[in-house]
Amino acid sequence: MSRAFPQVEMDPAYGFSHYLATVAFSMCFRGEVSGLENLPASGGFMVASNHASNLDPFIVGQHLPRQVSFFARKTLWMPGFPAWWLNAVGVIPVDRDGGSDVTAIKRVLGALKSEKIIIMFPEGTRSPDGRLQSAKPGVGLFACRSQVPVVPARVFGSFEAYGRGGKPRLGTPVSVVFGRPLAPADYDNPSDGKERYPRAAERIMARIAQLEPPIPTVV
Repeated sequence: MSRAFPQVEMDPAYGFSHYLATVAFSMCFRGEVSGLENLPASGGFMVASNHASNLDPFIVGQHLPRQVSFFARKTLWMPGFPAWWLNAVGVIPVDRDGGSDVTAIKRVLGALKSEKIIIMFPEGTRSPDGRLQSAKPGVGLFACRSQVPVVPARVFGSFEAYGRGGKPRLGTPVSVVFGRPLAPADYDNPSDGKERYPRAAERIMARIAQLEPPIPTVV
């Protein structure tokens, strides 16, 4: 894989979008990134991130050198370009909680089994005030069913840059930090019974909450 241009290894629509996101955010929301060494070099895994802005999927995805899959609520599939683009870059439509959509569950688990990367936002929807929200059980379901490593990630500054109900503030730095991967034993406890998935989601969210902002680069 080309480190300078990883997009050449990606599907055309995704690679082009990845490149545009990288250029756009470098120009408009340049921030810090740390913890890239925590990303597994191979195999399937999940990245679980907080969610405070529509910018978050692009910010997290642009830092990953391999093509990844997101999943988003079905209501985003509006006729025309939105639906075309979401399908072209491989976004998986799912009900908001993710726990009752059998087709989406199969697609996500299939992608992970094929050693793909899935980016998930445990809170399910954007935070109304930029603060961390409680995790939905869906992320616990996917993690426990797939038994793959889960990399916690936290985006800082995206709410200030483009929060829910606000306007884009170009020039606002947005940073992201990737934490050490959680092994299945770190988040999954089958003895939790009916609370297995919710508690796994809580453990993953707790790791996200522990992440600190990246240290600014000294120029």
